[in-house]
Formats: sequence, structure tokens, C-alpha cells
Amino acid sequence: MIEVRNLTHIYSEGLPHESVALDDVSFTIADGNFVGIIGHTGSGKSTLLQHLNGLLKPSSGTIVIDGTDITDSHTKMLDIRKKVGLVFQYPEYQLFEETVAKDVAFGPGNLGLPQEEIDARVRRSIELVGLDYEAVKDVSPFELSGGQKRRVAIAGVLAMEPEVLVLDEPTAGLNPKAHYDILDMVQEIHEREKNITIFVSHNMNDIARMSDQVLVIDKGRLAMDGTPQEVFAREEELKAMGLALPDAAEIVSQLRKKGMELPAGCLSVEEAADAIAAALK
Repeated sequence: MIEVRNLTHIYSEGLPHESVALDDVSFTIADGNFVGIIGHTGSGKSTLLQHLNGLLKPSSGTIVIDGTDITDSHTKMLDIRKKVGLVFQYPEYQLFEETVAKDVAFGPGNLGLPQEEIDARVRRSIELVGLDYEAVKDVSPFELSGGQKRRVAIAGVLAMEPEVLVLDEPTAGLNPKAHYDILDMVQEIHEREKNITIFVSHNMNDIARMSDQVLVIDKGRLAMDGTPQEVFAREEELKAMGLALPDAAEIVSQLRKKGMELPAGCLSVEEAADAIAAALK
């Protein structure tokens, strides 16, 4: 479980141009949850993610993950890295080794594990992201496609065997097919590993389809915390923040405003189609 309490982060604190990036943010994530985070650009989403991995220390507040207060100055960074794996936006830009296997092995190698354990983790992680280990292990990561590079970068994080996997816009810049392939892979990893998965996305369709819990960040504060149905039911508040509804929910909303009797809470195309077909009958 993750417990965030009264988390505040101020950049350049005490200086004339100080900026409050997070303001008294509190929430709880249950073990095994898939959590989507949404918010307008500059709302504080990426700052929040970097706190979950210990890359940033808060101005005040605490983060407790599986009983460990990662904001405590006595907590070792290595212990945090074992618990929380963070995949940055465009993670393929961080590939650097001469082969895929060596790149994926970098993280577990720093844990001081026996070589046999490192090799086992590398194979398992590469296969977990849907790549053929024997086919890619000796290939330069720079010879792979964009989608494959991103899979290798994610494999490098999975090789640390984190209890929490955090992804900052994992499909950014990918073509539509690669976009859905990566999301399907992330969903499969979540179901197999039974870990907490947290992802940031500007795509409301993805958030609605994949999330158990949605956090909405607005101007550094937690504006909403609930299921996709609960969050996307607050249409006017979301739009006031510059956020959209999932496509299906927007269509249903517009038809309801035109007088068609449709149920609220249709978040997928299938749900919307069934509701519209029933109303037309």
C-alpha cells in the first residue's frame, strides 16, 4: 500500500521566484491497484512521480510504501529503488549499453546480485515486455524500432523487480499501433506481477479503460480521487481545469444535452454504443 500524507513541494523555496509544485497532497493507493494520474500540463504530475521514487524530497509531508517511509532521511536510496521503479517519458533516450542484455542488466547489476540471478532477471524481464530473448539479447538497442526500444527501457526497470511500477506517459510519441501495443503490455505486466501500477497520461480513453483509481492534479493540489466512473461524472469541473472526457463519454454527454435519454457513466465505445442502440429502439 502507498500512503501519501500532506505532501508539499516548493521549488526555489525562500527565493523571489519560488514555486509551489505540490500543495498538501494526500491519498492512499491499495495494493494491486492500477492508478491513472491526469492533470493539465504544469499541474504537478511529474513532480509527484519523482517523489514516489525518492528522486525529489518534499518540503513537507510523508510517503509510506509498504511500511517504509521513503521520505525519512535515514531510508537508503537503494531500498527505495528496489520498491519503486520509475519509467520516465521517452525512456529509450536513456539506453546506452552495446547490447540489449547488458542494458537491462545494468540495474540489477548495481544491486550486487550474483551473476546467475542477474542473468535470470534479464531473461525474464525481456520476455515479460514481449520480446524474444534469444533474438534481441546480443543486438544493439539502437538498432531496434521505437516501440522495441521503449520495451527494452521498461525491461530494465522491471529487472529491479519493483513492488510499484510508475510510468510517465508511457505511449508518448508512438504511432497508434505501438501505442496500443505498449498499453496492452503494461496491462499484462500488471496482471502477472500483481504490483501497483501508476501511470500518467493525457489520453482520457486510456485512463478510463485501464484504471481502478484516478487522481486528478490541478495547480499542485489533489482535485479528485476516485474510480473512473466517479471522476468522469464530474464533467464541468474537469472541463474547467482544461481536461476532457473520454471520447465515448463526451458523445453520450452531448446526446443527453440534446434530449436523448441515455445513462451517465458510459466510458467505453461499447458501453456508449449499447446505450445509444437501446435508446433508439
